[in-house]
Amino acid sequence: MAFQAKKLINDPNDVVTEYIEGLVETYPGLQYLDGFPEIKVVLRADVSSSTYDKVAVISGGGSGHEPYAAGFVGEGMLTAAICGDVFTSPPVDSILAGIRAVTGPMGCLLIVMNYTGDRFNFGLAAEQAKSEGYKIEMVIVGDDCALPPRRGIVGRRGLAGTILVHKVAGAAAAGGLSLADVAAEAKRASEMVGTMGVALSVCTLPGQVTSDRLGPGKIELGLGIHGEPGAAVADLQPVDVVVTHVLNQILSSETQYVPITRGCRVVLMINGLGGTPIMELMIASGKAVPKLQLEHGLAVDRVYTGSFMTSLDMAGFSMSIMKADKKILQHLDAPTKAPYWPVGVDGDRPPAKIPVPIPPSRLTKSDEVLSRPQELNRQGFILEAAIEAAANAVISLRDNLNGWDSKVGDGDCGSTMFRGATAILEDMKKYYPLNDAAETVNEIGSSMRKVMGGTSGIIYDIFCKAAYTKLKESSSSLMTAKQWADALEASIAAVSKYGGASAGYRTLLDALIPASKVLQERLNAGDDSITAFVLSSEAAQNGAESTIHMQAQAGRSSYVPVEILASVPDPGAMAAAAWYRAAALAVKQKLQAS
Repeated sequence: MAFQAKKLINDPNDVVTEYIEGLVETYPGLQYLDGFPEIKVVLRADVSSSTYDKVAVISGGGSGHEPYAAGFVGEGMLTAAICGDVFTSPPVDSILAGIRAVTGPMGCLLIVMNYTGDRFNFGLAAEQAKSEGYKIEMVIVGDDCALPPRRGIVGRRGLAGTILVHKVAGAAAAGGLSLADVAAEAKRASEMVGTMGVALSVCTLPGQVTSDRLGPGKIELGLGIHGEPGAAVADLQPVDVVVTHVLNQILSSETQYVPITRGCRVVLMINGLGGTPIMELMIASGKAVPKLQLEHGLAVDRVYTGSFMTSLDMAGFSMSIMKADKKILQHLDAPTKAPYWPVGVDGDRPPAKIPVPIPPSRLTKSDEVLSRPQELNRQGFILEAAIEAAANAVISLRDNLNGWDSKVGDGDCGSTMFRGATAILEDMKKYYPLNDAAETVNEIGSSMRKVMGGTSGIIYDIFCKAAYTKLKESSSSLMTAKQWADALEASIAAVSKYGGASAGYRTLLDALIPASKVLQERLNAGDDSITAFVLSSEAAQNGAESTIHMQAQAGRSSYVPVEILASVPDPGAMAAAAWYRAAALAVKQKLQAS
């Protein structure tokens, strides 16, 4: 029977900010940005972007996994941690605030666990930061060994092995390595580690009832860290049996999730999930080490036991095994002041801490506000016509998009795109600097992100941000057809990079990739810009319609049976084709009339 859980909290909506306040009061070396409740960033108290001369290492994600990630902020590990709400990816503005606060000339490495929201939000923040002039690299960690080999682009989830990647990257950065070298060390470490979890109970979110999904005498194998069901439910067994199963799964020669074979040296991490006594975790450690040595032929060089990445109050543990060599051990053994690695609480705590002000964006001066020009130039008129036509095309397609999406998604694609298109039309009247193409594209992305829910707004903002960065490479605000074509190509590459999709995955890219290819080909062949644009819009329409024959490998559609997918095209692709073709025809009409 479900029941109300007992929690030592005040308002459930304030648990994250109040946790951060307690954390920085406890540890003198930590601070937070003055942006509550929207911006929740913990950073090293001794670091400022204006003076920091090493690579900044930033990670984070949804809260509820404490001490991850804020508890690992400190010299030798993370420079800052971005905290989302409980089990919710942190917003882009928080990530950007963290980057701006601690990133100096050496650049910043973002370490991101492989969850869709985190990939998109950190990805968009990375693109925004790059457009502001910051040097950014991103490493995605997916160390889950519980699930079968991945289907489509989803991949393995990020779990507690991420903590070891933090330590390796933090030590490399503290040693003065370049951004490229720190990123390489982190990526290499991420490829050496595998993790699997076991739950004895489900977790309880603040203010909610405790679920009775897992009955008495049962355990879940291969669960995620957000309370989602595991790969299998089994009868509770002695810890000896459970440890044997987990080790065999991680080290399986069939899946080959980690490059570990007999004779290798390894590091072991036993991680409590929040509700497991240290006694039980130590029992698991004591059983795992001899099994690794005797049954698997491995040398165990280091053992870390404790609660590093939890799932609120969940009872259970995860085990992480990392292949070790001299360099990885040096990084793991390097000194750190991160409080939960753990280290002692040293230094004098000041009587009061004044939050660090949020730094402004590098893109615009604090007193500079973008606005619609009083008088449009020729490019401004054409851009206005294209934007208006594209937005109206999406608005008119709302019901069709919702109808298609009701069969292959959650039925709101049309409504979501409608909100974005309406916001664009409204904002264009007041804010878009239409005589500056790059800034206008940037504002379009911001308009969509503000009102579109789910990942759609993030995808389109990444799309626009990448185009903006490419267009800004030109010293002129007047753009050529080739520059627009290159910007489209850069946008597609950015969406593919952070979302993982490519041609044939049944996404909006199946409309845009053919359009980009035809546009480049026709321009290179010497066609005039109008002809090239219109022909590429036909390719976009054909590409979108062809998705009806594709097996989905991304998004919610990847869970839909093939026979249902074969009845409708992908709504996102059809929306992209609609606005692209409407823009092309509007440009053609405007240019021919002038």
